[in-house]
Amino acid sequence: MAKTQTFVDKSKKKGVSDLISVKVVTTERSEKGTVKFNERFVKVKDLAEVEKAVKG
Repeated sequence: MAKTQTFVDKSKKKGVSDLISVKVVTTERSEKGTVKFNERFVKVKDLAEVEKAVKG
C-alpha cells in the first residue's frame, strides 16, 4: 500500500507566520551580588517592537 501523505505535504499545511521569534535575555541581581540570567522567546512582527514586548 502506498503512502498517501508525504512529509512535504504535511509541512505545507502548517502555513507560514509573519511573526519573528526573538530571544530576550534579562538580568537580575540578588542581594548577595550574584547575577541571574532569565531568557525567553518573544514573537513580534518587527524588531522595533521588542522593547514593548519585553516590558509588557
